[in-house]
Amino acid sequence: MGLLKIARMGHPVLLKKCDEVPDPGAPEIRRLVADMIETMEDAPGVGLAAPQVYQPLRIFVFRVPGGREDPEDPPLGNTVMINPTVELIGDERALAWEGCLSIPDLRAAVPRATRIRYTGVDCDGNLTEREVTGFHARIVQHEFDHLNGILYPMRMTDFRFFGFTDELDRAKS
Repeated sequence: MGLLKIARMGHPVLLKKCDEVPDPGAPEIRRLVADMIETMEDAPGVGLAAPQVYQPLRIFVFRVPGGREDPEDPPLGNTVMINPTVELIGDERALAWEGCLSIPDLRAAVPRATRIRYTGVDCDGNLTEREVTGFHARIVQHEFDHLNGILYPMRMTDFRFFGFTDELDRAKS
């Protein structure tokens, strides 16, 4: 296992729709997933999609850390989603700050569905099906977008809420 290099905004792999994974249990997929989890944890990040590590495959890993402000967001450990689907539930959208390992040092307020349903399998073929809200839903939507060649700035509706992390932090205090 090892840390993987993260693709930066502008690399073509980040703008492509990814391919389905024919065999989620294949040894090379298991290695990739293990390396993605290690890379996500080292970053530290809450999610990482395969195209972010130069692999145009429909895979992402994520975790929901504890201590968030939303009580509907219980912590969730490292989770693997292979060939996932995401369904937006309802019309309610919320604006919240996002960042991305592929777009370092920048943040933006991005509108996302507040409630989603998602499914996918892990490397052992175990099915995960969840209906979630809050930060959990935001993470899954962000990572799922990567599988379709969408980066968070493409979802923005108001560029007044886009900037360098250091500058935004200074403005808050």
